[in-house]
Amino acid sequence: MASDPRLPSDSSPDDGLEARLASVRSGISDAARAAGRSADELTLVVVTKFHPASLVRDLAALGVTDVGENRHQEAQSKAAELADVPLTWHFVGQLQSKKARQVRRYAHVVQSLDRDSVVDAFAPTEAEPEPPVIDGFVQVNLTDDPDRGGVRPDDVEAMVSRVLATGTIRLRGVMAVAPLDEEPRAAFARLRRVSERVVSLAPDATDISAGMSGDYADAITEGATHLRIGTAITGNRPVAP
Repeated sequence: MASDPRLPSDSSPDDGLEARLASVRSGISDAARAAGRSADELTLVVVTKFHPASLVRDLAALGVTDVGENRHQEAQSKAAELADVPLTWHFVGQLQSKKARQVRRYAHVVQSLDRDSVVDAFAPTEAEPEPPVIDGFVQVNLTDDPDRGGVRPDDVEAMVSRVLATGTIRLRGVMAVAPLDEEPRAAFARLRRVSERVVSLAPDATDISAGMSGDYADAITEGATHLRIGTAITGNRPVAP
């Protein structure tokens, strides 16, 4: 009998991987409970940057349904190799507008909409008048550094309007990374207030993608719906290829 391609790459997932995933899931449940929320409200996106496709397959065997990638070439390759595995692929890195249509071929969600040129790249064209609809988050820059990825909070409404005008992006909400020089909960509270403004323009865009390995509990407290967690589950990243 042929083996099930959805099973892990060897006889069983790495014990360390399983234990780390269980620990994070437990931490998420504890943080949700402390915030008066249910863990069922939260989507765990495991970020697998630089890790092999075999690790993603092992994660799927452990019940992970959503994975995140930062780099287009790597993400494209993994998605192709794991086409037999039922996963939702999130692109969470900074996206070049010239790569946007390629990303749309494998990613179900783009969490890093932060420039007009990127949003416009998803719009219909003469060559592709009816492109597929993807889910998208507007990335918000919570720092004072204009070179960081994300839209300035004051410019979010304009970006939201542009996203809605494409007709090919289903706006889910906002995404951000907490600044290194600020308490994460304070930063996520500011993001929550930005989210409230977005919902006033797009009532269905209620999701908030915030929280990583070191600060997901604070993000949950401030209303995050999507958690992008990497090393706490996958272990230290291999050296970039």
